[in-house]
Amino acid sequence: MTARIVPLAEAVAELVHDGDTVALEGFTHLIPVAAGQEIIRQGLRGLTLVRMTPDIVYDQLIGAGCAARLVFSWAGNPGVGSLHRFRDAVQNSWPAPLEIEEHSHAGMANRYVAGASGLPFAVLRGYLGTDLSEHTATIAPIRCPFTGETLTAVPALNPDVGIVHAQRADRHGNVQYWGITGVHKEVVLASARSLVTVEELVDELTPVPGAVVLPGWALTRVSVVPGGAHPSYAMGYSDRDNDYYQAWDAISRDRQSFQEWLAGVKA
Repeated sequence: MTARIVPLAEAVAELVHDGDTVALEGFTHLIPVAAGQEIIRQGLRGLTLVRMTPDIVYDQLIGAGCAARLVFSWAGNPGVGSLHRFRDAVQNSWPAPLEIEEHSHAGMANRYVAGASGLPFAVLRGYLGTDLSEHTATIAPIRCPFTGETLTAVPALNPDVGIVHAQRADRHGNVQYWGITGVHKEVVLASARSLVTVEELVDELTPVPGAVVLPGWALTRVSVVPGGAHPSYAMGYSDRDNDYYQAWDAISRDRQSFQEWLAGVKA
C-alpha cells in the first residue's frame, strides 16, 4: 500500500483531530509551516504539540488556541528572540493555558528513535548535572545492568500524527529529501499517521548526494505544497526568508497585531 497524494486541506482534515498529539518537525530547514497554518485554519483544538525546536509555526499554533500542551527542547524565534505567543500562553494563559514538558535536544531525538524502533523508552547519558529531571516527570534515572552506571531513561514518542516537509515525491507516494535531514525519518516511523508536504511531484526520484527516501508504504498521505516550508527553506528550491522572522517578532509581541495576522491566515 502506498501513500495517497491529496490536497493539503483534505490531508489535515483526515489525519488531525482535536486532542491529538501532533509533531511538526524540521530543523532550520524543511519546516512544515503551511501544514501548521492549515491546522489553524481548520480550528483544531486541544492538541499536544511535539517539536525539538518550537519556532514561529508553533508560536502561531499556540496563539491561535490550537494547543493544550507542548513537548519540546529549545524554543525561540531563531536569530531574533523569544516566542511571544508561547510566553503569553505560559505566563498569562492567553488564549488558553499551556502545559509544558521540557527536554534536551538529545532526549527528544532519542525519544523519536525509540518510538520509531518500537521500544518503550530510550537511554542516554544526557540530563545528568541538570535540573530538568526535577521539573519533568518523563525523565528518570536508570541503572545499567552490566556496568552499574547511572543513565537517564526517557519514554518513547509515538505521536498520533507526524508532519514533515520535503523536496519532492514521485507519483507512487515515495518521498525524497536532502540537506539538513533532522529527525524526519524517525518522526514518520514513530507516528501512527503521517503527512509529508513536498515542493513538487516528479515522475522519478533521481539520485541526490546525501538524500533520504521515505517509501510510500511508510507514509499515510502526501500533499504537493510548493513553498510549504516558508519562511524556512527547502534546499534547491528556496532560501530562508530572514525578513519574515524579523517581522514576526513585532507581530507576535502584541495580541491585537497577532489577531490581525490570524484573521488574514483564516481568510
